[in-house]
Amino acid sequence: MGNLNREYAGSIEIAPSILSADFARLAEAIDAVEVGGATVLHVDVMDGHFVPNITIGLPVVRSLRKATSMTIDTHLMISEPGRYAVEFVNAGANMVSVHVEADDHLNRTLTSIREAGAKAGVAINPATPLGTLEEALPYADFVLLMSVNPGFGGQKFVPTSIDKLRRLRRMIDDRGLNVRIEIDGGIDANNIAEVCEAGAEIIVAGSAVYGGGRPTEAVRELIDKATVWV
Repeated sequence: MGNLNREYAGSIEIAPSILSADFARLAEAIDAVEVGGATVLHVDVMDGHFVPNITIGLPVVRSLRKATSMTIDTHLMISEPGRYAVEFVNAGANMVSVHVEADDHLNRTLTSIREAGAKAGVAINPATPLGTLEEALPYADFVLLMSVNPGFGGQKFVPTSIDKLRRLRRMIDDRGLNVRIEIDGGIDANNIAEVCEAGAEIIVAGSAVYGGGRPTEAVRELIDKATVWV
């Protein structure tokens, strides 16, 4: 069980993933989730090498920055993320996460993201041990815990992610660090309360928001469900 002394409910944020949005009507898709109460916009950047898919890059982030005042959260699912992390900050990203599995120089990359003016995040895949984060946590503002294998939207939540999330929460709290936890993959109205109880504070949702054609209402439902356990 998560540490119930923490005021998770007051800091929970819904971060719709535009990977599941209609790119032909992207501005409308963004406006709809903002009206619903979303505060973070999650942008998945894939290179076809680190993950088996290719999505969007710097030009789209620049366009998004002009279109919204929401926090832009850029998840770099790419090889050699240290080469591009600061470029995404310069393009308008407020949060940039890089994978522990892809970056041999996490200290340098995370420090450079912070120095450029954004929040620095470490992302970790479902089968990667939490121990790989220990030396990086002091340089991170948040951890992005993947609850599916990255690369494609619409996947099912990996059940063991709940235990991993609780252990990550304890790891951060035991060290007295001010590091938030973001979780991404297979989260919907049926499991979001359990995820928040376990310690997640930023909830990425793609299909659950955009899949039903009513993104405003979907975000509102997720917010309601996220705090029902408190």
